[in-house]
Amino acid sequence: MAKDGSKRKIAWGITGSGDRIEETVKTMIELQKQYDDVVDVRVFVSRAGEQVIKYYKLFNTLEKHFDKVWVEINANSPFLAGQLQVKRYEFLLLAPTTSNTVAKISLGLADSLLSNAAIMSQKAFVPTYIMPCDYKPGILTTILPDGSEMRLRIRKEDAEHVDSLRRMDDVFVIEKPSEIAGIFKKHFSA
Repeated sequence: MAKDGSKRKIAWGITGSGDRIEETVKTMIELQKQYDDVVDVRVFVSRAGEQVIKYYKLFNTLEKHFDKVWVEINANSPFLAGQLQVKRYEFLLLAPTTSNTVAKISLGLADSLLSNAAIMSQKAFVPTYIMPCDYKPGILTTILPDGSEMRLRIRKEDAEHVDSLRRMDDVFVIEKPSEIAGIFKKHFSA
């Protein structure tokens, strides 16, 4: 717990990627339960993320399991970037993250809620964990809401933006939802 006895907060950002979204939500629910006495997970959903979450029928699940779920109005509303700047959050987790958001962060474009938050967290020395949907070139198979599979080509250009993230200070790239448990353990285990 924080020095005053309150829970420590993390910001979880969800972008418009459906790849591994169900597994990520399940993982985050399990971790919120496991660390409930010390951690308060706040959920921030991009506008595209809201569409995807609703498409996968997960919005009500998020609202049921997390006290705070905000949807992007613009790059500064809700005021996540400012909250990161004054270190109200232990870390920022973006999972899953679209190639669009990854490219924006890689290039320093802060024109959306979550790219702005990621760039501000870097400036404020707040660790940022990013799970890109397109982290290496090749063919990816993802699961659609109806359970069917869809093949996608991961372009080398998208993977290059991920490589750029790996070289940034205080930015950590993860590839699977199962890696999120290690982040919680690192930050919240005594």
